[in-house]
Amino acid sequence: MRPHEQGNNQPIDTSLETQIHTDFQKEMTYGDYLQLDQILSSQQLQSTHHDEMLFIIIHQVSELWMKQILHELSAANECICNHDLESAFKMFARVSRIQQQLIKSWDVLSTLTPADYLQFRDKLGHSSGFQSYQNRLIEFTLGYKNQHVLAVYAHQPELHAQMSVALQQPSIYDAAIREMAVRGLPIDPECLNRDWSQPYQPNQSVEQAWLTVYRNVNQYWDLYELAEKLVDIASQQQQWRFNHMTTVERIIGQKTGTGGSSGVMYLRRALDHRFFPELWSLRTQL
Repeated sequence: MRPHEQGNNQPIDTSLETQIHTDFQKEMTYGDYLQLDQILSSQQLQSTHHDEMLFIIIHQVSELWMKQILHELSAANECICNHDLESAFKMFARVSRIQQQLIKSWDVLSTLTPADYLQFRDKLGHSSGFQSYQNRLIEFTLGYKNQHVLAVYAHQPELHAQMSVALQQPSIYDAAIREMAVRGLPIDPECLNRDWSQPYQPNQSVEQAWLTVYRNVNQYWDLYELAEKLVDIASQQQQWRFNHMTTVERIIGQKTGTGGSSGVMYLRRALDHRFFPELWSLRTQL
């Protein structure tokens, strides 16, 4: 069978359908809407090595997905504060799917061999994923606060101010805890009025409140669903961290990171942190 023929021996019509619009002299195109000229010209290689393109695109795409995660988490946080948990669930589900994309991206980057990376690593200077402010904002939003990282952004006053504001805001977990208190579950007052810039510390009253939710699912179905959505996000955030660590180890071993961190050792220590700790510890108590 010739390439231009179908199974019924009728030739395929390769001409445009008559209704397809082709005159864009005064109208917006697909590329205009997405600003593709700007996006596709932003891969400015610092070397002549073939694989640097992959390295840049992986990180740029990851930053775009992080932007969407922050968009969803911000809206979900607002919904929880307005006692509209149902609307937040869709946003959390989307975040979870995006996290899956980010996790898989490490598989693509792992095709970069140590010898390949060494061909352009010195061109990065001190730039490093450690400096990703969107990743820091995600951590802040999920409750992992660290005011010391703000020093990295001191040379960008507007960004530093944005990060400082985010550091001072209640996290999405703080919003969830407050919602349990609104629903009449006893929560230690120090969890509801604390210094939001400090890392969240596990509290017995919060664990007991979640235990009540899990032991009375029918009564607290929406809070139960909220908890499980948060667990999904926390679990995949840890998976992303783990895949990040193993990919870095595969490519640079135990070398110091370009940004000055201890590299793999720093990433391994980050795995010791758990988002939403009571949602994990309660499982032992059930």
